[in-house]
Amino acid sequence: MNQAYLALGTNIEPREAYLKEALELLETMGEVTLIRRSSIYETAPVGYLDQADFLNMVIEIKTALSSLKLLEYCQSVEQHLGRKRGIRFGPRTIDLDILTFNQENSTVERLIIPHPRMHERAFVLIPLQEIAPKLILPDWNKPIEEMILDLPETDIKDVRKWTQKGSVKE
Repeated sequence: MNQAYLALGTNIEPREAYLKEALELLETMGEVTLIRRSSIYETAPVGYLDQADFLNMVIEIKTALSSLKLLEYCQSVEQHLGRKRGIRFGPRTIDLDILTFNQENSTVERLIIPHPRMHERAFVLIPLQEIAPKLILPDWNKPIEEMILDLPETDIKDVRKWTQKGSVKE
């Protein structure tokens, strides 16, 4: 079985429902088993700023799929949930990114592993740290908890656990 970490993000309402449905679709496939999931975090948009805040989370999965087959499945989940690819870094119903796949370090067709920008993104590293603080990524050779120390303090403060009606949702 292969181990992978996936990042999920959404900023089109109903945000929480899109996250839940994406998780359900991933698990109903039968070849993907959800092992752990982070809390949900709310973050400001990156890149294209004229849009709503995102809900983000990271999950650990086990799968018999290859990395490319997993990418295809993630993209089919995005399509099923109405993902439109218009503006780069723009609004989306759901975004599923493969962060790592085993301890592979590869570039194949349309997939780079580990994700090439994850080390710059607090909204990825903070939820990943919650479920895998000691994970060491091939390209950077240091654990996630140390990678977070390289981020600007303002980026870290912008990632906050999502709360609704006074209680933290997970």
